[in-house]
Amino acid sequence: MTDFLFFINEVLWGSVLLWLLIGAGIWFTFRSGFVQFRYFTRLRIFLRNSDSPDPSGISSFQALCTSLAARVGSGNLAGIALAISAGGPGSVFWMWVAAVLSMATAFAECSLAQLYKSRDKEGNYRGGPAWYMERGLGMRWMGVLFSVFLIVAFGMVFNAVQANSIAIATHYAFDVPKIWVGVFLVAMTALVIWRGMRTIARLSQWLVPLMALLWVCMSLYVVVLHIERFPEVIRLIFSHAFGWHEAASGALGYTVSQAITNGFQRGMFSNEAGMGSTPNAAAAAAAWPPHPATQGVVQMFGVLIDTLIICTATAAIVLMSGMIDGIETSRSGIILVQQALSSAVGGWGSGFIVIVVFLFAFTSIMANYTYAENNLLFLNQDSRVLKFLLRFMVLTMVMFGTQAALPLVWQLADVAMAIMAITNITAILLLSPVVKAIAADYLRQQKLGISPIFNPNRFPDIKNQLAPGVWDRDVEKKP
Repeated sequence: MTDFLFFINEVLWGSVLLWLLIGAGIWFTFRSGFVQFRYFTRLRIFLRNSDSPDPSGISSFQALCTSLAARVGSGNLAGIALAISAGGPGSVFWMWVAAVLSMATAFAECSLAQLYKSRDKEGNYRGGPAWYMERGLGMRWMGVLFSVFLIVAFGMVFNAVQANSIAIATHYAFDVPKIWVGVFLVAMTALVIWRGMRTIARLSQWLVPLMALLWVCMSLYVVVLHIERFPEVIRLIFSHAFGWHEAASGALGYTVSQAITNGFQRGMFSNEAGMGSTPNAAAAAAAWPPHPATQGVVQMFGVLIDTLIICTATAAIVLMSGMIDGIETSRSGIILVQQALSSAVGGWGSGFIVIVVFLFAFTSIMANYTYAENNLLFLNQDSRVLKFLLRFMVLTMVMFGTQAALPLVWQLADVAMAIMAITNITAILLLSPVVKAIAADYLRQQKLGISPIFNPNRFPDIKNQLAPGVWDRDVEKKP
């Protein structure tokens, strides 16, 4: 089974998705007017104005933290370690490149999610790729397929990945049986997911900044302890990224290919740009100023925080520890991180990883559930039975993840991620004229020195596709 999934991943990632991701990132960079560079230094301004008077949604900051809760998981730890072990230090450079390009893709999909969002029976905002596939493209069948893919991927497979990392780290550090880790994790997950999205959003806005700060501070501590190795690590990253280190041995093509593939693959698994997951959180926000591009810009910075900060922190710990010199590709990703940190700071590092991986992975499980539930509502808003079955399956997969072998879990995650991404990127590329229009409208109003407000009357073709009552408001006549 593992060999079959490996073959499927080789086809999807090596021949299809890798180039689709690169192409989409470049395309939306141009179509959005280089949005990731234009607003690079303005995150603080956007978050300062994140509270909205609209009670139908969560704040922009809560939406960002919810999306980061899903993004910042075991992929930031185990996934980065696996990328380095399989593709070498050069994977880190290509992970950075993927992040910069992916920021534009994240802007596109999250702006579309805001634009085409609707209200559920309780008056809360709901939306995501399934909604813009149905409303923007007129292809409900495509939205149904995407929703099914997402429920399987996020409600089941990815939660197993997160639980797997928690179980392995805890067992390695404290020799706790994985079955007891599973029982505890199932109980904690059940306690949270039965309380709904607003509770998860409030919890995320406190936990996500705390865990990110903990991990970044630890990486800085490791860098300071081993500062003499810093120039060598930088040299390793760039020499392996372009094959300079291996050119003499004749292994240039294979090495560069592996570095690019692993950098993009693990970078995307971590930041999720283009996968179609983050738009589910973005659509739930009551963006302020009230313009679809506002949430697109805010969520774009989630890619920056996730990949260029948190993933780089993990890479720094692994590379600064010196363990890359004798790395074994068969070693578990999370155990590699534990061994690297213990080597750098002492035996207590292994226990510290348990705390960090629990925070990272548990918040991901919470956010993953909200994404799955959101898409279940797209399929059927009225079925309490289906919602109960979803929660039961989520808890079952959490337990399964604590017991399953690592290669099988990661291979399943990669296949699910690839199918979702191909479907979503196809949709947002078809909707790229809409992305260009709303990005230009946002920039136009900013250049005029006014707070951007989306006026659907300026876009009659788009207006007919929007949910009634979401963007219909009295707006000023703007030039």
